[in-house]
Amino acid sequence: MNRLDRTFETLRSNNRKGFIPYICAGDPDLSATVELSLALAEAGADVVELGVPFSDPLADGIVNQLAAQRALASGASVRGVLNCVEQIRKQTQIPIVLYTYLNPVVQFGFERFHVEAASSGVDGLLLLDLPPEEEPEPNSASRLPHIRLIAPTTSPERIGEIARNAQGFLYYVSREGVTGVQQNVAASLQERISLIRLKSDLPIAVGFGISTPEQAKAVVQHADAVVIGSAIVDIIANSGRGAVNKVRDFGRTIALAIN
Repeated sequence: MNRLDRTFETLRSNNRKGFIPYICAGDPDLSATVELSLALAEAGADVVELGVPFSDPLADGIVNQLAAQRALASGASVRGVLNCVEQIRKQTQIPIVLYTYLNPVVQFGFERFHVEAASSGVDGLLLLDLPPEEEPEPNSASRLPHIRLIAPTTSPERIGEIARNAQGFLYYVSREGVTGVQQNVAASLQERISLIRLKSDLPIAVGFGISTPEQAKAVVQHADAVVIGSAIVDIIANSGRGAVNKVRDFGRTIALAIN
């Protein structure tokens, strides 16, 4: 098993739920991303999700869009993100998932990206706009797990198709639309997660709009992990390089709430 599989196996055996924070790599710069990732690991995160900054992040709300803009303005690139992962990996074995769109991966070289990401210490890829049926035939590069998204509108038949070749965990999008802080957890969450469990034994993480300890606690009553993104990115937006301690403290409140 890789680090991602081992982490979820350990969580399951200890009857614990996972905390997956998201930050955009390069916001405010790549050296800060290393510090923020280590701070989140110290705070009790189980997996770190790093966004690869892209100029047209169609699944992201304004908070994460602006983070990508700041990252690109600071000089972040795909190569820079992979170098950043290497620096993080020197200090922690926490699983790292890259959240990205297909365009930067294709521009870098699809197979080359997979090979170099794995070599850098990446444990999984969340390619938001790559449908399973469009994925190239498996090869040596495709050994890096591809994590799949499932939406509230996904049919049971489609869930089965998506889950068939998924790896690592399934990412359930808790609401329609883009990322961003929301006031409430969707009432349909329990029903949808139950449906997904009929189609797959993979762990289920829930994200998009989860922003408070109370919401995170409600989510993990049904899911195996919770993804918190915009609330953390907003702290970084307001504090820049001074955000490390604030992000660590916020992360601790989430980790405590879900376990």
